[in-house]
Amino acid sequence: MSATAPPPPLSADRQALVEAVLAATRRVVGARDGMVALHEPEFAGREREYVQDCLDSGWVSSIGAYVERFERALADYTGAAHVAATVNGTAALHLCLKLAGVQPGDEVLTPALCFVATANAVSHCGATPHLVDSEFTSLGVDAVALDVHLRDIAERRGDVCVNRRTGATIRALVVMHSFGHPADLDALADLAARWGLVLVEDAAESLGSFYKGRHTGRHGRLAALSFNGNKVITTGGGGAVLTDDPELGRRARHLSTTARVPDRWNFVHDEVAWNYRMPNLNAALGCAQMEVLPRYVDEKRALAARYREAVAAVPGLRFVDEPPGTRSNFWLVAVLLPTADASMRDALLERLNAEGLMSRPVWRLMQHLPMYANAPRAPLPVAESIEARLINLPSSPKLGRGA
Repeated sequence: MSATAPPPPLSADRQALVEAVLAATRRVVGARDGMVALHEPEFAGREREYVQDCLDSGWVSSIGAYVERFERALADYTGAAHVAATVNGTAALHLCLKLAGVQPGDEVLTPALCFVATANAVSHCGATPHLVDSEFTSLGVDAVALDVHLRDIAERRGDVCVNRRTGATIRALVVMHSFGHPADLDALADLAARWGLVLVEDAAESLGSFYKGRHTGRHGRLAALSFNGNKVITTGGGGAVLTDDPELGRRARHLSTTARVPDRWNFVHDEVAWNYRMPNLNAALGCAQMEVLPRYVDEKRALAARYREAVAAVPGLRFVDEPPGTRSNFWLVAVLLPTADASMRDALLERLNAEGLMSRPVWRLMQHLPMYANAPRAPLPVAESIEARLINLPSSPKLGRGA
């Protein structure tokens, strides 16, 4: 078998575009030694002090003062009435879907343009992701296109939405805030109410982002955050469930702690549940990170402003900006290549990374992964266009320092 042939050389115009994007990125990032990471964690606050306190006290697992302290800090910052810290964002989203009433055999409307954990959380419930399209402004779920799709394939039967083609109940709509940019939450909440869907926000990437003055994660019935190592703040691994519903908040904590009934010494558990509670060590990191979160968001917004200006000088290149009426954390800066130049995406990624500027494409669409190849789906023209053309550029907060 012959080796794969190398890609054909770029035309002069496309090579010029590659060089222009490289030059724009260099102007923003400046001269740096070694590889410039896509998004790296930073521990410049009281992380060592708080973690050492855990070690000295011996409270390192899921029972400890830092867990509740971290939850209170998240509640204060986001405005959510109830917060349950979890081991990771996937666990948080899984809990959200279970609390939303998702049952085996249900379908859950999920963006095709998402990180795989979003679809996996649906599968962990024994449900099926039903893939829907995005829109160019926010990269989030397109409410108008989704309404057209539901009119074609579904109907409201009493309090629930049913897929006429499969017979399955469509239980919930998961909305993801891609790269920190809030989706069109008013339109999506209205759609969910009209179709009898529970609105769940995958806010994994949007801590520090606001929609019309209200933090993301506050518009759906439940929301999930993530604190993975590449997020705006990190706890190493970690996540959280947000809700304003007191009963759902109580249930989130109960189900994340193996449904153990409080007792001085007996092991009493009243239902099947999960060991999803965040350990105290991770929460200690989170408490220190929350103290510097406002600065990180300001630095990331300053970095985005520099990218916005630099990208404006590159013909045809589009900077993915915060939608009107929102304030984004700009978790990852994103640009879109001109439609006619989509085929040069990988050549541009190759050049940027070879020059020490870590860059990446958007996630592969869910229907292109083997486990979701046969998932029910709407027409996905916008998601497919974004997949072909989007590139993320280095976005660490420190790159925005001193702008």
